[in-house]
Amino acid sequence: MAFAKLGLSPATLEGVRAAGYTEPTPIQLRAIPLVLAGRDVIGSAQTGTGKTAAFALPILSKLGQHAPGPRALILEPTRELAAQVETAIHDYARFTNLKTTVVFGGVGYGRQNDELRAGTDIVVATPGRLLDHLERGTVRLDKVQFLVLDEADRMLDMGFLPDVRKIVERCPRQRHTALFSATIPPQIETLIQWAMKNPETVEIGARRSPAETVKHVIYPVADSQKSDLLLQLLARVNYNSVLVFCRTKHGADRIAGLLKRNNHAVAVLHSNRTQREREQALRGFREGRYEVLVATDIAARGLDIADVSHVVNYDVPQHPEDYVHRIGRTGRAEATGDAFTIMTAEDASHVFAIERFISRKIPRVKLENFDYRYTALFEENKPGQPRGFPGKVRGVRVHGGYHFGMARRRR
Repeated sequence: MAFAKLGLSPATLEGVRAAGYTEPTPIQLRAIPLVLAGRDVIGSAQTGTGKTAAFALPILSKLGQHAPGPRALILEPTRELAAQVETAIHDYARFTNLKTTVVFGGVGYGRQNDELRAGTDIVVATPGRLLDHLERGTVRLDKVQFLVLDEADRMLDMGFLPDVRKIVERCPRQRHTALFSATIPPQIETLIQWAMKNPETVEIGARRSPAETVKHVIYPVADSQKSDLLLQLLARVNYNSVLVFCRTKHGADRIAGLLKRNNHAVAVLHSNRTQREREQALRGFREGRYEVLVATDIAARGLDIADVSHVVNYDVPQHPEDYVHRIGRTGRAEATGDAFTIMTAEDASHVFAIERFISRKIPRVKLENFDYRYTALFEENKPGQPRGFPGKVRGVRVHGGYHFGMARRRR
């Protein structure tokens, strides 16, 4: 077994075997030896490549046996990611006596207090709730040996960076730090210089590129016809499961209501939903009880949602990197997938920014036999239009079956 060559402990290797892993992924192959060697690591890899195991497995191996702690701290931007990472670590550690506690808001303090008081080796936490525990005195970080800042750019986007700094200041200076981030904006670069010591960078694949297994196109349409086009797309494509991204929580609720009225089995995921509602939505979508999950960007990164056959950007993302993460929810780990983006005239600048970011033109297509209303997006290039404007959109047949009469059925 190739994992055995990486230097992991016997108990951790048993957990790897039980999890069904056979060969390490590229991010695991490069990051695990560095963490085992005590190096600080900056990691970047596309969604679905095994990032959690890349930092969790060597940390479990180094911790060894249960001892007073916590000795490892993993910060996540959302409750869902924190819960997911805690579950994964619990599985990897099943043949050890190491204990893991997940700490996030939206739920009571009772169980978290009990587990922290009883003693835990690893804490997986969101920044806000962890700070609450620090202020209440229910947890101390003075024994932390391993610190992981996961999805660091997302924590920046969500305004958590000041909280992260406060938390890092509570950790010992003598520690090993790993940071995972899809992009490294200046604020993250500053954090790296402040919080890490001579980090080794591990980058797998191009941060700016969607997975090659994802075929993605744009459907230009008048703003008043967005909802009608979405319904027609879902009516004509053969799919297993569809993830629909909306820009706002209100928009997600509105689109979910529209789809339910049109007899789709729909779940909703955004930050205004209770923790129980969010867990039920994810579980139902994974188990196939819901065919469509309507979500804000809370679901764009990291969440373990496998076998998504189609992603639909009902709203064009305002940040180019979010486009890569959104459509990366399909085509995970070398599987194939399709991604459709609905574009209105006001989205033009965001689409051009995305195309500059990924260094490629995204094909524009029309849906056959859809009663389009006029939109300026269908005009030929005219003076004063942005350079690279797509011009007239024709009924294009895209290789691989994007034309809905040729849509591929997945099993």
